[in-house]
Amino acid sequence: MSSLVSRVVKAKQMSDIELLAPVGTIETFHAALDGGADAIYVGAPGFNARNPAKPLQLDEIGAMTQHCHGLGKKLYVAANSVIFERELGDVIEKLSLFQELQVDALIVQDLGLLQLVRKYFPKLALHGSTLMTVHNSDGVRFLGERGCERVVVARELTLKEIETIAGKRGDVELEVFIHGAMCFSFSGLCLFSSYLGGKSSLRGRCVQPCRRAYSSGAKGGAKGKTKGSESSRYLFSMNDLTGLAVVPALKDLGISSLKIEGRLRSAHYVQSIVEAYRMVIDADNDNIEQVLVKAEAMAEQAMGRKTSSGYFFTPQPLEAITPYHSGNMGTHLGRFSAVKKAGDDLICRFVVKSPIGVGDRLRLHIEPGGERIAFRLNSIFVTGEKRDAGQVGEKVSIGLPQGFEVPDGGRVEVYKVDGANSGATGTKGLPLKRVAEELKEKRRLVQQYVNLVKDEVCADMSDVEGAGESKLPSHPASQAYHSSHRKIRKKVGIEWWLKTDSVKLVLGTLPYSPDRFLLPFEKQLLSQVSQIKKGLGSRSRMVTWALPPLVMENDLGRMRKQINLLIRTGFRSFQIGHVSQVLLFKGEKVHLFADYTLNINNSQAVRELAAIGVEQTQVGIELDKQTLHQLLNGVASRGGGKKVTLGAYVYGAPALYTSRIAAKHFQYEQLIQSPKKELYLIRKKEGYTQTFPEKPLSLLPYLPELKEAGIRYAVVDICGQDSKRGLEELADRLANNGRYSKLPTFNYLGVLE
Repeated sequence: MSSLVSRVVKAKQMSDIELLAPVGTIETFHAALDGGADAIYVGAPGFNARNPAKPLQLDEIGAMTQHCHGLGKKLYVAANSVIFERELGDVIEKLSLFQELQVDALIVQDLGLLQLVRKYFPKLALHGSTLMTVHNSDGVRFLGERGCERVVVARELTLKEIETIAGKRGDVELEVFIHGAMCFSFSGLCLFSSYLGGKSSLRGRCVQPCRRAYSSGAKGGAKGKTKGSESSRYLFSMNDLTGLAVVPALKDLGISSLKIEGRLRSAHYVQSIVEAYRMVIDADNDNIEQVLVKAEAMAEQAMGRKTSSGYFFTPQPLEAITPYHSGNMGTHLGRFSAVKKAGDDLICRFVVKSPIGVGDRLRLHIEPGGERIAFRLNSIFVTGEKRDAGQVGEKVSIGLPQGFEVPDGGRVEVYKVDGANSGATGTKGLPLKRVAEELKEKRRLVQQYVNLVKDEVCADMSDVEGAGESKLPSHPASQAYHSSHRKIRKKVGIEWWLKTDSVKLVLGTLPYSPDRFLLPFEKQLLSQVSQIKKGLGSRSRMVTWALPPLVMENDLGRMRKQINLLIRTGFRSFQIGHVSQVLLFKGEKVHLFADYTLNINNSQAVRELAAIGVEQTQVGIELDKQTLHQLLNGVASRGGGKKVTLGAYVYGAPALYTSRIAAKHFQYEQLIQSPKKELYLIRKKEGYTQTFPEKPLSLLPYLPELKEAGIRYAVVDICGQDSKRGLEELADRLANNGRYSKLPTFNYLGVLE
């Protein structure tokens, strides 16, 4: 054991700490309690960030809540999905019932939910989700001021950073993820799954593109060609987090809760992991090392992924990614590459590396595409003889799901993710029938109040269903635009901002004239503030400085100094990348705008921004046309109060991943290729690893309909692009003269789930 770990595990234990376990089924509920959890958390049906095929229902959540309270334990509801405008009515109904069921807290990500709960359901306690990307003490303080009793800090923090934040948290409780799956990107900043096909990780629909194998690119940057599949590696597939060794240190820091990830995992997994952490939490200082050895052995047998200590000991964990391993969850059983028919059944043959039995839950990982199929095993044959189990080293034949095929040149890895009949079963006396009857009565009692809240909050969606087809005009692709700024504005009638990281472009001659320059808050540009101010003169009021979504605790002091310098220099417009950054401008007379990274998807979130002084905000970048138009209609239909002008990101290559990890296997400024032949570029920017699509998205042809729907400014992002050819192409695209082929539109013309 390293000296650092030794110091950690011998830390003085000063406080009680809650062990919080994940629950996705009634079986895992009992498993968590049997394992020794102090509290559990479940997903809110329809709006949580881990949407299973069969979510828990309200009567089940109500019965679990009563059972927990009878044992002196707590139940929290994860309502941590971003919310669409059309979902507000259903959300309001469920919030009213959660309040009636007396759940112990609601875990939220969406700023609109903060607004709704504070105003209409004040008996509900609020916890800020890790999807709010709270990575510094300002984030904790801000959420505390907006009504959160507890904040779940980002999983990407070191122990030292957590310690600093804990010392500044005030009365706000802190919760730390201690075990389970890790995302490559900072939680709340991942767009990859959504970009690939409208499956938003912010809404629990992530298809885990980080678990796929990618081919590395050849030299030559973004223009280079990619190599073949022989160089495919799992570049972004994170190992699971295990924090058993840091439990005493977190207790010493006064952390309120240790959270285990895994609402989609098995009862066997949940009970084993909860028991392991219960042992360590309850251990005395004089036997902690012996208990740790036993607990680690128990955790290793829970059929999870390869593990590491995550970011606890370093912001650059060397063992966080194993690029030559898929990162698939479970015990690896073997590999096959062909499927045969036996009568009406499909079978495969392979030599098993671990015991396998009828009733086991298996997952097939198809390479190189990365698709996964899970099923319950119902038949095993060994040398033609039907058996209930197969042993290590035996060549077995197993039955596969109907319709399964191995792609040409493909192979299939087989994993066991759950044993047969593992975990608790049945309802164990949960009063489901009684609670269901109680819920009917509660619904009746609160319905009048719910209707009043709906009338005040929800816009009428009837006139915007299918928006863009029935109400809003489509922009004719053949319609030409003049390239001059004045004629573009006259034709489109919308303000547009140019985001660039090139001082040369800001001070030079452009083939177009933006209404505003959006300059990233980066070292290169900040070092040339005086030059920018002098070169622009009175036009410097056109400049807005765009803060990044991440400002780590050690950088907060420097950020404040740089902001003060900009204000003294005469710059008064700033765009925040994280909602808590409004605290950086307290007492200052400035204009505050908001980036798309705040994930604004409903009118209540817009109201929350107005309440904290934001004047203009970009709407969520993931939105499809109908959902965006419903948001805009919702904002327009509710008058009164402060107004927030809405804009949209309409051109550029947004970061799909943002990570602290700068792994040795990354080849920066080179293309990588997905199993489906999509191309991406990995870059290192301002200390973070970011992944970008090869081609920019473009909603430029749809500016007229965006303007008519209510968008008042458009952001055109050309960061990293200052070539003459690139600028000329953008001018042509702004003019929409048809000289260039169409670009991706993200989800705008598709469907966002």
